[in-house]
Amino acid sequence: MARIVFDIETTGRDFETLEAPAQEYLLRWAESEAEKAEVKESLSFYPLTGEIITIGMLNPDTARGVVFFQNNSDPIPPFEEEGIKYETGTEEEIIRKFWDVIKSYHQFITFNGRGFDCPFILVRSAVHKIKPLKELMPYRYGDVHIDLLEQLTFHGASRRKFSLDMWCRTFGIKSPKEDGITGYEVKELFKSGRYIDIARYCAGDLHATAGLLSVWENYIKFSGDSRG
Repeated sequence: MARIVFDIETTGRDFETLEAPAQEYLLRWAESEAEKAEVKESLSFYPLTGEIITIGMLNPDTARGVVFFQNNSDPIPPFEEEGIKYETGTEEEIIRKFWDVIKSYHQFITFNGRGFDCPFILVRSAVHKIKPLKELMPYRYGDVHIDLLEQLTFHGASRRKFSLDMWCRTFGIKSPKEDGITGYEVKELFKSGRYIDIARYCAGDLHATAGLLSVWENYIKFSGDSRG
């Protein structure tokens, strides 16, 4: 079965660039200055106030993949590092490239893809009038979309949801956070033109998710074979 891991990185719009009705709506329930600041810092979490700046895909069986990323500075020619190809484009272009790649795969793996990546991609695709070429939100308990966050919480039976970084540290998997970048810093990195750093960070997330997939498949998922 052809399968692929994917992950996205996003950034939010500057709050001041939003139309007045949108600003008022977003701040409707924020009373303190701290709550208002939190709202302004969370715009990258929603496809209505943010955009996709990086989409990465990795075949967990071959360790080869591709990362498409936005670049608002001088042209960056395609390049390859450690089995990952890197290509630039606008948000519309990288979304179209994503659909063109994923349409050929029978199974895809994410970490919190059902709760974040897939809805974000679908809405941003609609913004650019791009039709989906793959069902990203199939039957929740099937084997087309393996969302490891759902699998590792046993579809909500375990109520606490831990981050990808926490799961990686638990199982001895290299976390991209070990290189000094977290998702909270992506917006500032993007504003400062560190596009390749974001792309490499996304590649790190892909490898971490693939490593977590291996742990889940070999030691948590029941296969019917009880041999140790």
